[in-house]
Amino acid sequence: MKHLLIRVLSGVIAAAGLASTATAATNLLVYTALETDQLKAYKEGFEKANPDITIKWVRDSTGVITAKLMAEKANPQADVVMGVAASSLAILKDEKMLAEYEPKGFKDLNPKYSDASKPPSWVGMDVWGATVCFNTVEAQKRGLPKPEAWKDLAKPIYKGQITMPHPASSGTGYFDVTAWLQLYGEAEGWKFMDALHENIAQYTHSGSKPCRQAGAGEFVIGISLDTRAVQVKSTGAPIDIIFPKEGLGWDIEATAVMKTSKNMDAAKKLADWSASKEANELYQKNFAIVLHKDVHKPNPAMPANYEQMLVKNDFGWSAKNRETILTEWNKRYNAKSEPK
Repeated sequence: MKHLLIRVLSGVIAAAGLASTATAATNLLVYTALETDQLKAYKEGFEKANPDITIKWVRDSTGVITAKLMAEKANPQADVVMGVAASSLAILKDEKMLAEYEPKGFKDLNPKYSDASKPPSWVGMDVWGATVCFNTVEAQKRGLPKPEAWKDLAKPIYKGQITMPHPASSGTGYFDVTAWLQLYGEAEGWKFMDALHENIAQYTHSGSKPCRQAGAGEFVIGISLDTRAVQVKSTGAPIDIIFPKEGLGWDIEATAVMKTSKNMDAAKKLADWSASKEANELYQKNFAIVLHKDVHKPNPAMPANYEQMLVKNDFGWSAKNRETILTEWNKRYNAKSEPK
C-alpha cells in the first residue's frame, strides 16, 4: 500500500509539472511609444491569438524609448519594438540592431509605409500626422483669429497662447521640426521656429498633451497629433481641428524585431500579428491611414485629401540628422520646456 501511495503521488506531481510546463507563457519584452489608451486592446488581441505568449510593455515617449534603446545597444533588453516612429527605427537599422524579417501577410500591406529593404527591418502599422487644436471659446474671449497655416502661428497676436511637443521627447514634436526644415529649407525653417518660439508658452514632453491643454482651455492653441485631436473633440471639447495648408509633418508607427531577442520565435509571432488584418482593424480605430489593403478606408474625421497633405518626408535624412537637429533646437528653445 505504501509503495502504491508513493507511485500515485509521484504521478500526480509529474502530471502537475507537465501541466505547469504546458501553460507557462513566454514573456515578450516590448518597447513602445504607443498611446497608453491603445495598449490594452493590442495586448488582448495578440494574446488571444497567441495564448502561450505574454506581452510585457515598456512604454514611454518616442524620444525616451529611442534613447533607451541606443543606451542599451551593448546589452539589448527588448525583444520587439512596436509602435515606435520609423524615423527612430531607421537609426536602429543603421546601427544593425534590427532583425531582417518579412512577416506573414506582408504582401497584403501597402509597401509605401515600410522599410524598402528586402526583407524589411521594420514594418509599418499606421501613419500619424500633425494638426493644430484651436479652442474656439478661449479664442473668442481673447479676440484671436483662427489660424490656417503654420506661419500664421508666428504672428505676435498669439504670444503665450501656444504649446507644442518637445522634439527630443516626442515623435510628434520631432516630425514637426523636420517637416518645417524640409518645407522651408534650413535657414527659413529655423527663422520660422525662432518666431514661433516667441509665442510658445511651453514645450511638453508628450505629443498628445498640447491638444488636451487646448481642449481644457489652458491655452488657445496646441500643436499636436491628428488622432488625439479627434479624440479630444469627441469628448465635447470646444476645439476646431486645423490641418495647416502648407502640409503636415508625419511619421509611421512601426514594428521591428530586435536582432538579439532571446525569444525570437515569439518575437516573430508578434511581428506577424502586427501585420495582420485583425491588428490593422484595431489600428484603424485610431488612425486615418493603416497599411492593410482590405482595412484602409477614409476616416470621416479627416480631410478627404489627408494623404495628399502629408509633406514629402525623408526618413533617412531625419534619422541621420537627428542629433544635429536636436542639439540646435535645444540650444535655441529648451528654456521653455516643461519640467520632466
